[in-house]
Amino acid sequence: MDLLSIKDPSFLKTMNKEELQQLSQKIREFLIEKLSWTGGHIGPNLGVVELTIALHKCFDSPKDKIIWDVGHQSYVHKILTGRADQFGSLRQYKGLCGFPKMSESEHDVWETGHSSTSLSAAMGMAIARDVKKVDSHVIPVIGDGALTGGMALEALNHIGDSQTNMTVILNDNEMSIAPNVGALNNVLGKLRTAGKYQWVKDELEYLLKKIPAVGGKLASTAERVKDSLKYLLVSGMFFEEMGFTYLGPIDGHNFDELLENIQYAKKMEGPVLLHVITKKGKGFSPAEDDKVGTWHGTGPYKMETGDLIKPVNTAPAWSALVSETVRKLAREDQRIVAVTPAMPVGSKLEKFAEEFPERMFDVGIAEQHAATMAAGLATQGMKPFLAIYSTFLQRAYDQVLHDICRQNLNVFIGIDRAGLVGADGETHQGVFDIAFLRSLPNMVIMMPKDENEGQHMVYTANQYDEGPIAMRFPRGNGYGVPMDEQFRKIPIGSWEVLKEGSTATILTFGTTIPMSMEAAYQLEKQGVSVQVINARFIKPLDHEMLEKVLSTGTPILTVEEAVLEGGFGSAVLEFAHDHGYSNTSIGRIGIPDRFIEHGSVKELWNEIGLTSDHIVNKIKSMLPAKKKRA
Repeated sequence: MDLLSIKDPSFLKTMNKEELQQLSQKIREFLIEKLSWTGGHIGPNLGVVELTIALHKCFDSPKDKIIWDVGHQSYVHKILTGRADQFGSLRQYKGLCGFPKMSESEHDVWETGHSSTSLSAAMGMAIARDVKKVDSHVIPVIGDGALTGGMALEALNHIGDSQTNMTVILNDNEMSIAPNVGALNNVLGKLRTAGKYQWVKDELEYLLKKIPAVGGKLASTAERVKDSLKYLLVSGMFFEEMGFTYLGPIDGHNFDELLENIQYAKKMEGPVLLHVITKKGKGFSPAEDDKVGTWHGTGPYKMETGDLIKPVNTAPAWSALVSETVRKLAREDQRIVAVTPAMPVGSKLEKFAEEFPERMFDVGIAEQHAATMAAGLATQGMKPFLAIYSTFLQRAYDQVLHDICRQNLNVFIGIDRAGLVGADGETHQGVFDIAFLRSLPNMVIMMPKDENEGQHMVYTANQYDEGPIAMRFPRGNGYGVPMDEQFRKIPIGSWEVLKEGSTATILTFGTTIPMSMEAAYQLEKQGVSVQVINARFIKPLDHEMLEKVLSTGTPILTVEEAVLEGGFGSAVLEFAHDHGYSNTSIGRIGIPDRFIEHGSVKELWNEIGLTSDHIVNKIKSMLPAKKKRA
């Protein structure tokens, strides 16, 4: 079959097992080839090929709602719903999204990029179906890791309690789970899938009660014996107690098992959980053999060898720089502990974990728990480093506000992937953290201009004992600047002048400093003298320097790779208003009030007007007429 000819999944209804297996192989070959060009989440998608085919064969999308948790494993779904011809543009600017996208297809019924949302969304869709009396199925597909998210457990509780008709697919791809299954679990799993499990439970109870009660003890404990046997032998007892009918575990690469169990689940009343064991990266040995998550999501690679194709950059990755600095400080400071919600690899904490295993805590996909746990550590005099992506910090907002800031605890939040992140798109852009953190009392927010200043900021955060402090840093690598051998403390709330100028001032920080400096030099050639200030502390502002700049009456332009609504520029405007500087012209450049989709960071900068040329034009538009003619 030509994958490019697929328009919708209906063709699967007439395919036999051999044809389905051939299709699986073609899809794997297609993904391995296409993703070698574009990069993407290859490991998760190679692991769900048979599962996705089976779901589309047994259900009728989009009438039946297939909901992908996180959504990074939806590539096979996209192929089967007619988008194979777009894979050359996967995660590229204006191209195919790497996550489900409603605007792409009617088969994408839920958009996501964060974990643990599928069950709650499914419950909403199931309730709507029942209220409208529609005959359809709701099928959330959630990974075992996502079940550590609080939302998932809340939803499981609600679904099980309400006994809503739903088929939950638990896509279990953790290799360590296999030894825990065992022969007895497999036997009982087969009994359940054959529809005989309830009979087995009832028969066990009957037989126990038939045994003579020696001394009256056995009869009185029959119920407890039965329950103990259930917990001992049945791996799905947790889900049964939550109100689900548990089926499995089954081989997620075996069409006979998949089709039989999915069809059985469809016929059952109430919520069913189908436990499917899959292998990440199946069919591509580099991804299959991956033990550390390298092949969860990659850039381009060589198909033949699996070697990743990376741009030559000798500068350290920001994540590595920050974690390595924390590790160095931890050698001298026993109070330092690292906490991360399931991102030890992304946040480059592997070396910290190796050197200080007793001080490294990966809490799983549980951002709220991570934040409050860090707060608890801080109450006991520890110095927790909470390593978390900007996009995931959003999920812990209440905990940062209520548990960290309100109690004014010494938690150092390392905000990784701050700013635009590129190919992962709108669900992962780290552009909101300034706006939602700036309003919190006691919070300090900073961002370095380069990796040397970055290491000093990490040191400053560790030395800071007056409350919470956050350091933003971008995805990717630094600039390769010389690194000081000795750490130094940067005064909280202090800015620095990078370039002197008298006609206008640019206030900026972090990733937008290079473009601002370039704009200033372009303007210098045109006779316009522009001062550039590294506003490295976003909160608190450098009041002394800001008053000095405002008192000149010359135009001020703020530049930030973050949302303008409530961002750094807003803070400057508020300061000017509150201190009576009503005659100073203040302009702002940053992320507009909309979600920014996927593409390279440079392409996105150009789209939203975050470039040196746009800065030049904005400054010139703010100058008095005689200055513009200079």
